[in-house]
Amino acid sequence: MATAVDQSAFFDWLQRIGDNALVLGHRVSEWCGHSPVLEEDIALANQALDLIGQCQLWLGLAGEVEGKGRSADDLAYLRDAADFRNVLLVERPNGDFGQTLMRQFLFDAFHINLLRALKTSTDKRVVDIAAKAEKEVAYHLERSADLVIRLGDGTAESHRRMEKALKALWAYTGEMFHDDAVDVAMAEAGIAPLPSSLRTAWEATVKAVLSEATLPCPETVWQHGITGAGGGKKGVHSEHLGFILAEMQFLQRAYPGAVW
Repeated sequence: MATAVDQSAFFDWLQRIGDNALVLGHRVSEWCGHSPVLEEDIALANQALDLIGQCQLWLGLAGEVEGKGRSADDLAYLRDAADFRNVLLVERPNGDFGQTLMRQFLFDAFHINLLRALKTSTDKRVVDIAAKAEKEVAYHLERSADLVIRLGDGTAESHRRMEKALKALWAYTGEMFHDDAVDVAMAEAGIAPLPSSLRTAWEATVKAVLSEATLPCPETVWQHGITGAGGGKKGVHSEHLGFILAEMQFLQRAYPGAVW
């Protein structure tokens, strides 16, 4: 039986989900006008728009739960880096096209399972947002998995780059499955699953795609990845988030309260 919802924990959890989408959406948007081919430029721009749209829904609900009159825009543009709750994986630099795709795939495989689980949430608002986002993320995963396979099992150069990207990003995957007090409170209230409960499905998806992509996943690396780098959703971030926020928040901070 679900327990009463801790509103403070609910607010924190909603920021985590919204911040993941916001930061990754901004990262992906950096490829606009710089992608290797026009088709990818359009696809990545649309994917960024999907994520920013999801962020607006999650952070909008967060503001509602907080009850202090803050909007999604307020939460996105007027918080400092230490107040963001995204996982470190989504902060990682784009690097080359292979690194961007590998980062996207590793997160998509987690994201889709989270959204599917959230469709059974005890909070109808969470269910409605998850149902909408799931359709978009299902396409994100289909696309990122396909490209990881094509590049991993492509030329010697594309294979080398994808393997390098996997090794660079793997240590950041473990944080996605780390349970803390906020996660426990959400699980007990029936709002969301424990992140650790999503690990098995994520592993199955990732192992299958990497195998088809002919990309090795050494057991020692795998175990290191599960324990992970940690820290992001507790407010400990890399220097990369500061650069992201400097770009993303410049207009609002330079001209406080500006409207079109």
